[in-house]
Amino acid sequence: MRKWNGILNGILGAFVGVFLGHSLYVVWSVRTRPGLYAMQSAPWYTSILLYGGVTLVVVLVCLAVKGFLKRRGTGTQT
Repeated sequence: MRKWNGILNGILGAFVGVFLGHSLYVVWSVRTRPGLYAMQSAPWYTSILLYGGVTLVVVLVCLAVKGFLKRRGTGTQT
């Protein structure tokens, strides 16, 4: 169970880190080159929303698996 917990924590950290890094880069890019984003039909924050949605799904799935493993692990131990 510790092995899976470590793997899931790594996945959570990686996805949250990528989301934060991407978000900071997009905000920096918009502030330094606003004309580039003015030409696009979609708002500048669209990619942040997309990354956020994917990250949210992965975090929820990982937390659900962690909860299942925790319940399964404590139920079998006596």
